[in-house]
Amino acid sequence: MAASNEVLEASDSHDVLSLLSSPTRDYLVRNSGDQVKVDGLKGKTVGLYFSASWCGPCQRFTPKLVDVYNEVSAKGGFEVVFVSADEDDQSFNEYFSKMPWVAVPFSDSDTRAKLNDLFKVNGIPHLVLLDECGKLLSDEGVSIIGDYGAEGYPFTSQHLKELKEQEEEAKRNQSLSSLLVSRSRDFVLSADGNTVPIAELEGKTIGLYFSLASYRVSAVFTEKLVQVYKELKEKGESFEIVTISLDDDEESFKEGLQGAPWLSLPFKDKSCEKLIRYFELSTLPTLVILGPDGKTLHPNVAEAIEEHGILAYPFTPKRFLELDEIEKAKQEKQTLESILVSGAQDFVIAKDGVKVPVSDLVGKNILLYFSAHWCPPCRAFTPKLIEVYHKIKSKDAAFELIFISSDRDQTSFDEYFSGMPWLALPFGDTRKASLSGLFKVRGIPKLVALGPSGKTVTTEARDLVMLHGAEAYPFTEQRLKEIEAEHDEMAKGWPEKVKHKLHDEHELVLTRSRIYVCDKCNEEGHIWAFNCEECNFDLHPKCALEEDKDNMDAAAAKAEEDDIKNEEKSKEGWVCDGDVCFKA
Repeated sequence: MAASNEVLEASDSHDVLSLLSSPTRDYLVRNSGDQVKVDGLKGKTVGLYFSASWCGPCQRFTPKLVDVYNEVSAKGGFEVVFVSADEDDQSFNEYFSKMPWVAVPFSDSDTRAKLNDLFKVNGIPHLVLLDECGKLLSDEGVSIIGDYGAEGYPFTSQHLKELKEQEEEAKRNQSLSSLLVSRSRDFVLSADGNTVPIAELEGKTIGLYFSLASYRVSAVFTEKLVQVYKELKEKGESFEIVTISLDDDEESFKEGLQGAPWLSLPFKDKSCEKLIRYFELSTLPTLVILGPDGKTLHPNVAEAIEEHGILAYPFTPKRFLELDEIEKAKQEKQTLESILVSGAQDFVIAKDGVKVPVSDLVGKNILLYFSAHWCPPCRAFTPKLIEVYHKIKSKDAAFELIFISSDRDQTSFDEYFSGMPWLALPFGDTRKASLSGLFKVRGIPKLVALGPSGKTVTTEARDLVMLHGAEAYPFTEQRLKEIEAEHDEMAKGWPEKVKHKLHDEHELVLTRSRIYVCDKCNEEGHIWAFNCEECNFDLHPKCALEEDKDNMDAAAAKAEEDDIKNEEKSKEGWVCDGDVCFKA
């Protein structure tokens, strides 16, 4: 029963008994308090689950592992052993109560520490998989479970390779059935809960709608999508939507389907995880479009629907080219009045509430500032923008800025606007929605620059202000080229590499850098830095070159001293010429 004292490497085969036992213990525990002999794990695939109740990612992963465990362990060849990183008995017991597997007793901190060291656990959740002989299969069990679920069992490299090959084959021969039909299900659910055979969807254009009901952005997009869906149905288009829900609880799942007149996969269907991986889901909402042949037409048309609505249908490459041409034509015709005047709404307001006609701003360089009082990044950026505004305004009267608020009430708007020196759209103005759509405002703060003609110069003026300040004005490509030339000129004569006493480990390389904090003076820097990428160490050129100059001065002094010595040597029968001394 005594555990082996030998030092094991994680790549070795392990004796599960010695690995999970201690000199005084030959058992593991269940959450009921029952003891389970360690030797009962012999011949089983074992997952060592390093986790803790205080860890958010662990809390999210554990239910997935429970589902896999319940399906696979029923076959009798799989067990999970919980290795806790909790800090007290109560936390351990509460967390362990949700787990159907066994655990190393919380009281055995020595074994838990030994396992952590042996498998080099630097982060949790962490799942180590051992085969029936104790050989390490993988220390990336979390990813394997996330990617393949129960289908990944028995988690051998050969089996995972086969699954990968099957996925590649499925992509080559993709069809509606290969995507939506599973071994236990050949149907989807209608809005009223009835089953609809997937075969009835063949030959239609299908939208696979990946959504999370609790995510506000998804909820807002769903309203738009419902409108588009109903319009297409009224026109008799052969189009259908299937929701792939990412919700973890059934109540949220049902809430998400309320008012959605289309189809869905059942709650927590195994195909949901497979489809998330298959389409490499990276953002929400995502609406994947499948053509009538079941092949992918577009990986995500959510933005196109936001911008164009029903006009984006049938979501073909040809249609998107047509929309691009329409967009280009609109941009060519864009004027300040075309985007800021809507019926009687032909004005903006000054600080005192006085209406300023949009016509008074025509011919000026304009910045549109999308911002809100509740937004911390906005509040951090606004003082910088005020400083830049005053600098530009002092040099060019044909310049103005308009605040476009996303505040939630008039009081917040008034308080925020009171500290701004520029103009604004009135709070709650309906033009805000059209401007947000036109400039694809997905987050704030956002700063859009318009030229004197009213055409868009850039939608990324915020980055330019952060990087160059007022020098970026008027934000045109020509001005940016001039700035680049100025920066190149600035660095002429600087060494490509320097050594510095604050960072003896490596040379510092002259590098283009957007924004950084100097590790010598602790002040912000940008454009150029002497940088060590490996150590994330940065110095202002001034800070780096001061020491370099000191070194050069020291070298010059030494050279002068050597010259004196050389002169003395030359008196003794040597003549020094440049870097070489010759016998006289």
